[in-house]
Amino acid sequence: MYVILTYDVQQLRVAKVHKVCRKYLKHIQRSVFEGNISEAGLIKLKEELSSLVSPQFDSVIIYCLDSVKYAYKEQLGLVHPLSSII
Repeated sequence: MYVILTYDVQQLRVAKVHKVCRKYLKHIQRSVFEGNISEAGLIKLKEELSSLVSPQFDSVIIYCLDSVKYAYKEQLGLVHPLSSII
């Protein structure tokens, strides 16, 4: 499945959350990641993130697409060097 993940966490957890996300997905810009991931990989990613984030102060949003067939990406403005086109 194709996943887009974004996070907004307190500063003291940013580096740890970023490191976990990079293990599973491609870093696009600041707190945004995307890529293909297996269901097992997604479960592991969620488990690792759940142990790091604080539900009272942090937010992680994961958009799951069964297929990129019906998705497209449009980017306005500066193209970040890490970004990719679906």
